[in-house]
Amino acid sequence: MRITHHQSFFIFISETFNELYKPMQDSLITRCVEIMDMDKTNTTHSSAVSTTLKSVWSKVYPKPRRCWLPTGCLKLLEVLHEVLPKMSLIASDFSYLPDVKLPGERAPLVSTKKDGSSTDYDSYMEAKGDADIFFPTDFWLLERIDHYCSGWLKLHGDHTSKKGKKRRTITLETSSFMEEFGLPTKTRTKDGYNPILDDFKNTKFYLSVPTHNTK
Repeated sequence: MRITHHQSFFIFISETFNELYKPMQDSLITRCVEIMDMDKTNTTHSSAVSTTLKSVWSKVYPKPRRCWLPTGCLKLLEVLHEVLPKMSLIASDFSYLPDVKLPGERAPLVSTKKDGSSTDYDSYMEAKGDADIFFPTDFWLLERIDHYCSGWLKLHGDHTSKKGKKRRTITLETSSFMEEFGLPTKTRTKDGYNPILDDFKNTKFYLSVPTHNTK
């Protein structure tokens, strides 16, 4: 998704896919962009001048920014916080993916496997039928989305009086999580190798619990 106040669609013409850019109208995409750029909208007055100068400079010399937005994650957390406002959440996923060929922040790895060999695509539009699309999780952004959906963080222009409680959150490397909550002494092999500590170096755990009375 190229973030230039436009949203991307793809259309099917003669067995090929093509991207089509239109003015951004999807409210889910808009909210996700605002959450991602929340620091910019909540800057202090002292940094307002600097922000203005950067804005003017970016208009004179625009720098395209391509990124992929976790709109599915945002929608899921909105639903969860609506129906389970006092929930405790444990989530785990890839924090980065190696050898990603697609450009952009949080770009996915698009791959297919045939006869035991994997092939990575340069574009998601080349993938047809049996391709797998793996997205890494931006855990910093996940935390911000979590706080937004709980009602603690407010978007620019949201003047509602209702404000949720800040949640207690932490992101851990998988090895750190397993050291704390697993049984690493039970999974260590004779040569010292431990799969729950030594494997999955590109994964993390996210823990989020309410700080207010849950009774």
